[in-house]
Amino acid sequence: MISKFKMVVSCKASRRIAVASVFLLIVGGLIVGCSTPPTRSSNSRPSSGVAGSYSSSIASFSTVSWQNLPGWQDDDLTQAWPAWLKSCEALRKRSGDLNWRPACAQTNSVSATSNQAIRRYFESNFQVYEIRNGSGSDTGLITGYYEPVMNGSLTRTSTYTVPLYGYPSAWKNSKPNPAPTRAQLMSSGVLQGSEIAWVQDPVAAAFMQVQGSGKIRLDDGRVMRLGFAGTNDQPFKSFAQWLLDRKEISRSEATMQGISVWAKRNPDRTNEMLNANPRFVFFKELPGNVSAELGPNGALGVALTAGRSIAVDLQALPLGAPVFLATTRPLSSQPLQKLVMAQDTGKAIVGGVRADYYWGSDEAAGEMAGRMKQNGRMWLLLPR
Repeated sequence: MISKFKMVVSCKASRRIAVASVFLLIVGGLIVGCSTPPTRSSNSRPSSGVAGSYSSSIASFSTVSWQNLPGWQDDDLTQAWPAWLKSCEALRKRSGDLNWRPACAQTNSVSATSNQAIRRYFESNFQVYEIRNGSGSDTGLITGYYEPVMNGSLTRTSTYTVPLYGYPSAWKNSKPNPAPTRAQLMSSGVLQGSEIAWVQDPVAAAFMQVQGSGKIRLDDGRVMRLGFAGTNDQPFKSFAQWLLDRKEISRSEATMQGISVWAKRNPDRTNEMLNANPRFVFFKELPGNVSAELGPNGALGVALTAGRSIAVDLQALPLGAPVFLATTRPLSSQPLQKLVMAQDTGKAIVGGVRADYYWGSDEAAGEMAGRMKQNGRMWLLLPR
């Protein structure tokens, strides 16, 4: 949000977060999660396209009570509170049909360590709306994304031989139309001199391009954060689909992890696989205190919070809004029910009941994001 590092058919690097966005999913749509949609309540009012002063052309909303939210009483809201405060930082400065300022002003009187006080704050200041897709369905796809972290160097070494590129200086005034594909870029020499970091694994570098951002741990202990700087405007094509079409992997192996395993078994064909995706993403170094372990900035302009930020379709939901999410953990029927914030977006995130769940920025987060493709339900919280 993303997307996802699953079997993607679109590119998360389009998202303009510090990850630029999803975007997106990487192995796009072939993995089916073992999820069970949350039980639908019978207390919903008839659907309406309008929620208070907010409406959407692709989603409808109906007023429900807090008791309709599965797991609301069990969620540790002290973990969601910092993410909501970040949303308020941005929402206070925004004008529009929704007035977030009164609700955000009330946060000053709430104890950040009191689960009960935070729950009382939301129940007093917000109305809950069940979200439905344009088709009327109250369930949708929930995927996951993360911020890759790799070891690397500012110069090429015997260990770090794979370059990550900044936007070509020759394109800043006059970008080719159409721009070269990945294969053409890698063989033409036009990128020479645009290297901003070097890493070890070409597949991991390609995954970072799909995610749109990442961190590089340098040998001197510093950590540099790379953000989205642009693309060659070519369409994204899935690595996983390329492998499936050639019967190189099974559908159960069509994950970020499965693609990496295939590449290690087939080093002589790895570049052929990577060139199957003509899209190429460029990076830029982002300023800031990376050691603080903040997530990348989302489309809202605030740092994402692992497990509490999602990417949504901005045609469906307002950026920055609290959303209650009810889904399951990757490849599992274990409930994942919690309050999250709509702080990001991406081209692959389309629909009312549709979210990309931000897992964080470590290897474990990548494992979860790479396998997440679950069914889920969502509720929008709007100020009273």
